[in-house]
Amino acid sequence: MATTFTVLFVLFLLLMIGLKLWLATRQIRHVARHALDVPAQFASRISLEAHRRAAAYTIARQRLALLEAAVGVVLLVSLTLLGGVQALATIVGEWMGSGLAAQVAIVAGVAVILGAADLPFEWYRQFHIEEKFGFNRMTPRLFLVDLLKSVLVAAVLGLPLLALVLWLMGAAGAYWWLYAWAAWVGFNAAVLVLYPTVIAPLFNRFEPLADSDLAARIGALLDRTGFSSRGVFVMDGSRRSAHGNAYFTGLGRAKRIVFFDTLLQRLQPPEIEAVLAHELGHFKRRHIAKRLAFSFIASLAFLAALGWLAGAGWFYQGLGVTPALDGTHHAVALVLFILVVPVFTFVLAPIASRISRQHEFEADAFAVAHTSGSDLASALVKLYEDNAATLTPDPVHSAFYDSHPPAAIRIARLQSGLA
Repeated sequence: MATTFTVLFVLFLLLMIGLKLWLATRQIRHVARHALDVPAQFASRISLEAHRRAAAYTIARQRLALLEAAVGVVLLVSLTLLGGVQALATIVGEWMGSGLAAQVAIVAGVAVILGAADLPFEWYRQFHIEEKFGFNRMTPRLFLVDLLKSVLVAAVLGLPLLALVLWLMGAAGAYWWLYAWAAWVGFNAAVLVLYPTVIAPLFNRFEPLADSDLAARIGALLDRTGFSSRGVFVMDGSRRSAHGNAYFTGLGRAKRIVFFDTLLQRLQPPEIEAVLAHELGHFKRRHIAKRLAFSFIASLAFLAALGWLAGAGWFYQGLGVTPALDGTHHAVALVLFILVVPVFTFVLAPIASRISRQHEFEADAFAVAHTSGSDLASALVKLYEDNAATLTPDPVHSAFYDSHPPAAIRIARLQSGLA
């Protein structure tokens, strides 16, 4: 059984990396092939120079993603089939024994290894690609401060949850995964409540919207759509990047509307209103609630699967580990599961992307019903240009990965009133 599982894992791993290579190659070639001509429907709004810049930016990011994927596969194989997790568990066991602290150390150790492997790519992405195309406004010092803060937040929030889950695996019986799932749901709900007022301000400044005319326009939109929030805030996104965005955050009465200052600097009030109406559409069409519900159902299924696999020797042996029959095997089971689940679920990405794109169309339709489709289209074109988003993605790559519809299709729907 262990050999069969090893073969199955390798086959899915080859399928994943093969698909990533094929899709990335398609994207690079398609974008490069169309880089010299602005699509007709954008020709009056976006210059050839901006279009070529977007193509170069897309290709640069795609090439880096390819290298990142290759390194990720090497690291995954090293941790599993080549014995990395086994070696780490052995070392931790010799130093710390087999108690709860040792189990937490095993999982945390793998997290540190994965984070360290990802760090050079984040640095290159920020200080080479983003810098080259004029988006980076972050200093190396701020990058390192953000990294330290992120690690501390992850430790403060994640380590207690991790310890609880590992304790439940050993103490709560065969159905430990139900209790772990309840803890996971509670943890996520708490983070959603705490994020706007406790976590996010650790990284950015949030100030109430000062433009009284724009605030009045937004207030009127909120009134006629029946939306209530704890306020409209402006975030100092320009401190780190020239990219613009807007989003909702929080849960229940803790909901906030947040605009990047870069977005407010670029868009006109009617366009800002239309963008906000689109975001309101996600809330009113219950997309956020649906996504939360799906994530909770999926997490329950995954934890149930982990509950089954944690007691199967072939699961460990098939991934290069000889499980100890003491408490440490719970940490190893959790680590192995987290590492290999993306390999087996990667082929499902187009389903999630399709659902997300449908939600975007529904949110656009809501915006058109309550503001102006032409204002939303105008805002989106500006954002495409400012963010160097390609107007000519490869259709297959887009269908597989993209959470938002391609620019040409989305703008055409808005202009025809079919959003």
